[in-house]
Amino acid sequence: MRVKVQDIMTIEVASVNGSTPFKDIAEVLIAHGVSAVPVVDAENHVLGVVSEADLLHKEEFREAYYAEGYKPPLRARLRHRLSEEGPDLQRKASGNTAAQLMTAPAVTVPATASAVLAARRMDEHGIKRLIVVDDDGTLQGVVSRRDLLKAFVRADADIAHELREDVLNRSLLVETADVKVEVHQGVVTLSGCMDRRSRALLAVRLIARVDGVVDVIDKLQWKHDDT
Repeated sequence: MRVKVQDIMTIEVASVNGSTPFKDIAEVLIAHGVSAVPVVDAENHVLGVVSEADLLHKEEFREAYYAEGYKPPLRARLRHRLSEEGPDLQRKASGNTAAQLMTAPAVTVPATASAVLAARRMDEHGIKRLIVVDDDGTLQGVVSRRDLLKAFVRADADIAHELREDVLNRSLLVETADVKVEVHQGVVTLSGCMDRRSRALLAVRLIARVDGVVDVIDKLQWKHDDT
């Protein structure tokens, strides 16, 4: 009942190696319309990630600006001071290759992980995309916030079929022939009757967890209140 990262990730991914120069990295970002690229070794193992922000540190900390009396705004100075990567900002500002500019280790996710786990990891680290790797850290793809939205654009008929077959008929292990499932724009309406209230409540909870379900309208009735 869970969409996995491998089902929605982008497989064709632009990458750079540790010796890729600053300007070439910028050109890769622009050419592919992405905000970050993984840095890989000769065996395609992920070493880190270079983002637009990593490149812009060079401009922000350019010594010529300081020579002209430039001083970053207070908000920027506080952000850099509080940031976990604060000590690395000057290093990145003086870097000229991907190995010097990258953030390492990269935040990654296995291809077999659920889309929910990927979303939580993005939120935890405050990033918009994750590098997808296999068990030995080899680059497999990239999953972005936009990719995660694919889980919510499933056809209503597909969702209804999954709810009927996987949730009602298999997971509950009770008779659900009298339960009616309707799906419109991802909103599920459950109606009909079940034997016990506890099973009806469980059905609602399980259905709400299915990827693609936006909301559940519970109109179920029951014969016995065993809660």
